[in-house]
Amino acid sequence: MPGVHGNNLLGEYLRMCRARVSPGAVGLEGLGPRRVAGLRREEVALLAGISSNYYLRLEQGRDRNPSEQVLQSLARALRLDPTERAHLLALGRPPARQVDDARLVTVPASIGQLLLTLDLPAFVQDEHFDVLASNAMARALSPALRPGRNRLLSVFLDPDERALFADWELVADHLVASFRTSIGADAGDQRTSELVNELSASGTRFRARWERHAVADLVDRPPVRFAHPLVGEVTLTRDNLAIDGPDALRLMIYHAVPGSDDHERLVRLREAARSG
Repeated sequence: MPGVHGNNLLGEYLRMCRARVSPGAVGLEGLGPRRVAGLRREEVALLAGISSNYYLRLEQGRDRNPSEQVLQSLARALRLDPTERAHLLALGRPPARQVDDARLVTVPASIGQLLLTLDLPAFVQDEHFDVLASNAMARALSPALRPGRNRLLSVFLDPDERALFADWELVADHLVASFRTSIGADAGDQRTSELVNELSASGTRFRARWERHAVADLVDRPPVRFAHPLVGEVTLTRDNLAIDGPDALRLMIYHAVPGSDDHERLVRLREAARSG
């Protein structure tokens, strides 16, 4: 499966970005018939100011750690936005550490205490979107937001979780793109391979989304519309906050504007969580 095991992440991403750039957008229209969508390899090399042979080596995975100057030039040539540029730079860097899939990740005690004091749905997830901790409000919003569950598996494979999102297709698109951003150059590690292979075999259109190589800003997230079985439709903002430490943990908090109908529904959900 191309794009699943992450053997040539930088090359795959360059090919995807190259294919979507219109020659006319970079002043290269009218240069003869084309057999491929987007730009040719030699055209990307020309725009980036590098040799065609060197660019070929990058796409083929024969050189996986080009200089930042080369990556910045490729980002300009391929018209990448800031999030895509950051992802390209991450893919081109040597791994900062060896990923130990067996390591035990723990949530800092202070964050666990914070979860208990928040009157908003909140949970902690790692870079693979495994839920490590959550509060009662989060579990009242969705039973799948409990420790031991994975957000990708829940959203794609759990029918109840899928029905919870009024705009499931948009949520799924953004979730996969955010996952790409979160794991960065670690897409070939054991946990990622397990998740991607399981989801790719599930028939849920995950694989098509994964192979787009789309990335998303982890912080700038669109509001989410929930079709909640208890409080009805409620639209919430989700903030994504980095937790200090080596484990790339993030604190997720759902909230609504005080005084709004959505906030009133959150209050009802809070009451249900306390009574439950």
